[in-house]
Amino acid sequence: MTPLDLSNLGTAVGSTTGTSAKNSMDPKASQDRFLKLLVAQLNNQDPLNPMDNAQMTTQMAQINTVSGIQELNATLSGMAAQFSSLTALQGTSLIGREALLPGDQLTFKNGQGKAAFSLDAKATDVKVDIMGTNGEVLGTVDMGALGPGLHGFNWDTEGLDPSKVKGFKVRALDGNTGVDTVSLQRISVDSVSFSGGSIYMLLQDGTTRAYNDVLAFM
Repeated sequence: MTPLDLSNLGTAVGSTTGTSAKNSMDPKASQDRFLKLLVAQLNNQDPLNPMDNAQMTTQMAQINTVSGIQELNATLSGMAAQFSSLTALQGTSLIGREALLPGDQLTFKNGQGKAAFSLDAKATDVKVDIMGTNGEVLGTVDMGALGPGLHGFNWDTEGLDPSKVKGFKVRALDGNTGVDTVSLQRISVDSVSFSGGSIYMLLQDGTTRAYNDVLAFM
């Protein structure tokens, strides 16, 4: 006896029963349609050529496979929806925080310049020099002793025009040994947007950066 063809089970049965496309993708509905077809086939089989146990087992395995795939697709769709919600929640929580990006420029607001840096190891003496456009030192921030990792600092401009500031340099020593540093821009996140499943941030300086461009947040 010819086994049931399950490749178009949802379409073939859906057209005869009038079920919707949504129901045709429901695993329970698919199983119900399969059993109805199987019973109909058994009732109308050739008595001289009945379905054997191997055919029955094969067809039951097929319907279980189809149902399993449909349930997996439904699970993945649910996970995708949850991931989108979590991404949106994560994005909105970034508003007001400060993004750290590679660079030695300061960001200015309300008479304060701010930036950050990372230390590869502990340092007993850390100083940050604010450099002018002509290479001169406009001011120095004494950070004292610091441990390894990220550190932010603020510098009072004392009315100085920010356009006269070129950037900053970090001097870090552990005793008489120099400690490697990485200079970082520190820019506030004003708003966020979403495109193609990715987070984009409008920063205080008017630029837009992707979430993956940011090294860390403060």
